[in-house]
Amino acid sequence: MKLFITGICGFVGSSLAVRLLSQVPGLQIAGIDNLLRPGSEMNRAELTKLGIRFVHGDVRMPSDLEAIGPSDWVIDAAAHPSVLAGVDGRSSPRQLAEHNLQGTLNILDYCRQHKAGLILLSTSRVYSVRDLAGLPVKENQNRFQLDATKKAPTGATPLGIDETFPTRQPISLYGATKLASETMAREYGYAFDFPVWINRCGVLAGAGQFGTAEQGIFSYWLHAHAARLPLRYIGFGGLGYQLRDALHPDDLAELIRIQFERTPPADATFNAGGGLDNSMSLAQLTDWCNQRFGDHMPEADHRPRPFDIPWLVMDSRSAALNLGWTPKRSLSSILDEIADHVKSNPNWLKKTGAV
Repeated sequence: MKLFITGICGFVGSSLAVRLLSQVPGLQIAGIDNLLRPGSEMNRAELTKLGIRFVHGDVRMPSDLEAIGPSDWVIDAAAHPSVLAGVDGRSSPRQLAEHNLQGTLNILDYCRQHKAGLILLSTSRVYSVRDLAGLPVKENQNRFQLDATKKAPTGATPLGIDETFPTRQPISLYGATKLASETMAREYGYAFDFPVWINRCGVLAGAGQFGTAEQGIFSYWLHAHAARLPLRYIGFGGLGYQLRDALHPDDLAELIRIQFERTPPADATFNAGGGLDNSMSLAQLTDWCNQRFGDHMPEADHRPRPFDIPWLVMDSRSAALNLGWTPKRSLSSILDEIADHVKSNPNWLKKTGAV
């Protein structure tokens, strides 16, 4: 089988390539990356050692995709992945749309030409910011939890947010580009008869991630804590009770491996997250870091930040029911893996441009 991965030198793309290469017999992988993100060049060297074919190019340029040749499957892992993309001054709204939507349209046309199946890596941030921000939560042991005694929107239970949760606006410019990409992927797949799977990923976390304060928070927090860099609890009373769950790329790779072997249903859209068992608040994460690296307390910043939410746990029971997939990597094992990487790479955040 021939597999084409976009954004292959990023954390997710490179992790999936390495894992799938070891899992799928006879797999041949080619990938494209514009090497825009600091640190991606390091992943390029490791991938080429494994015999993975690398093309230096940009998904925004259709002609760059021509260098790949035919493939059986495409994993679209190329994106500006921050919910603040387009509004934080680091990229313009036009750049965001070109990367996340126009790039996907080019990939869809590649799939049309080669009859290649598509695995679109989408995001939990397609869900409505207003509805997420308005979830009824209560404090419990240094974290927020959903208050089951109060009414919540469709798709929200104490176990997490499922695929029926509202996707109405506002969802952020980033979320809008990914939701539009989902729509176009379904339409292309239907119109031109190629399989499409959409995986709405939660927070992915593991060693070697190019984490920032807006994206890859688990990795960023451990590296910044160990380096004694400034950390802040932003909004929500400055307590750090906001909560997310973590998924290791190895578990995402297993989900994709299953999808390679199946025929997708009419709406093959699945949440892919660590779930409630793999969830932790920033305050709890700080306590973990204090025990591992010594005390270093964040500052309280009471100012709200656009698109921040108090509680988002991914409910992936649909993937379990329909595909027999559940995450295997525990949050403790993920944090241990990142901590070992922190020890071996004390200047990681500078190397990868996060600070």
